[in-house]
Amino acid sequence: MSQTTVDTAVEGSTRNGEREHPPERQGAECPECTGSIRHDAEHGERTCAECGLVLDADAIDYGPEWLCLDDEEDRRRVGPPVSSVKHDRGLSTTIGWRNEDAYGNRVSERKRDRLRRLRTWNERFSSKNAQERNLKQAFGEIERMASALGLPEPCRETAGVLYRRAVDEELLPGRSIEAMATACLYAAARQHGTPRTLVAFESVSRVEKLPVQRAYRYLSSELGLRIEPADPIHYLPQYASALEVSDDAERLAREILEAAKARDLHSGRSPAGLAAAAVYGAARLTNERVTQATIGEETGVSSVTVRNRYRELLDAYEERCDRG
Repeated sequence: MSQTTVDTAVEGSTRNGEREHPPERQGAECPECTGSIRHDAEHGERTCAECGLVLDADAIDYGPEWLCLDDEEDRRRVGPPVSSVKHDRGLSTTIGWRNEDAYGNRVSERKRDRLRRLRTWNERFSSKNAQERNLKQAFGEIERMASALGLPEPCRETAGVLYRRAVDEELLPGRSIEAMATACLYAAARQHGTPRTLVAFESVSRVEKLPVQRAYRYLSSELGLRIEPADPIHYLPQYASALEVSDDAERLAREILEAAKARDLHSGRSPAGLAAAAVYGAARLTNERVTQATIGEETGVSSVTVRNRYRELLDAYEERCDRG
């Protein structure tokens, strides 16, 4: 094949930086019935349009493996996804802790010693300085707490970004790593509309509530975080799930909170307390047995708060129903 032919073939298979399927040869005929040959890109086959004979199967797809929704999107094919909740952004190599080969067989004692030494050195090289060790410890805490609280992956990524910003702006000296990590996750949960109470964070954190409150106020002030007050409705799904109330009760609790918000009863009051009181009031209206003590155990809201709030919420709901 001449150089000109090679260049033409390469140009035909590459367009806009993406390799495409090679075009079907002109005049190709079926060896059985001399029918025309067609290329099925979806199944990777070359078949006869007349008799259905399959000439080639499992063809290699040279097209892109990504779904491009933006012309500015990064189209590199190699490398793991970048993560903000890993101190090295997930780009380093990790040696597994299983002493098995690729077939699941146990390795010899000599190889186990070698793997142990490799893991030790890999652990040392993965965090080269104090800042990386700080990030590694903090992100481990964020992952642990987020898993315990059932927070989604985007919330964890946002918490990682906030903590990196705090490290870059030197907000960590003199403050607890655990408190700052908890405060970042608390802020991220509120930003994503999946808030949890400080009592819930205290139950999974290694520090008490007061240091977390101080760290959150400091973080919010220094980083200029603009976080809107939490909506009581955002607490409803988790409370309804924890208390195992019916869908009717959850829907009624939402209506109760909307009626309360219409009268501005939520201003200056704990959104978690209002949500717990709304669930309790809705459970009473639907004849479901949910006690104030049970709500306190599952939500962290005191029974006194529930008792003081649910009557006001029910009055607002009844007034709205009378108007309707």
